Amino acid sequence: MNIEDCFYLGKIVRKYSFNGELLIKLDTDQPELYENLEAVFINYRNSFIPFFIESSQLHKSDLLRVQFEDVTTEAEADSLLKSDVYLPLEFLPKLEGNKFYFHEIIGFKIEDVSYGSFGIIKGVNDSTAQALFEVENNGKEILIPINDAFIVKVDRAKKSILVNTPQGLIDLYL
Repeated sequence: MNIEDCFYLGKIVRKYSFNGELLIKLDTDQPELYENLEAVFINYRNSFIPFFIESSQLHKSDLLRVQFEDVTTEAEADSLLKSDVYLPLEFLPKLEGNKFYFHEIIGFKIEDVSYGSFGIIKGVNDSTAQALFEVENNGKEILIPINDAFIVKVDRAKKSILVNTPQGLIDLYL
């Protein structure tokens, strides 16, 4: 299993007990979907390693308390602190309608209601306050805010997204 075949689930943020239990801060709106996992992948010392879960339960709203098999001491738990936790992509719940995961729309054609087709989505920049489509148009990059008010239709079959951007936004780049 490679990291490209997985999605980021969260980060191990602290120890919970003296017998190796850990708390994972989940990066999800639906933490209850991940309460009864059998295993996760951890990016541990630059290796992608599966860890099997002996027991787990939700702790507060977005923390998952886990006891991994073979992690039974405080020292073993310490070594996993601040590690990123991943799951295979097939564990993601299927989204419908205009909802999408960032990784699934890479390569989609993007069209504007007024402007027409204006490029291919090459990536998503989610490091800013507003996530942005990174669109490739004949060697130029166009940045379009990912905003529910702008997204008219996501067509997975045609691999396209129809948007209605503010007048002049696309022209700023071209």
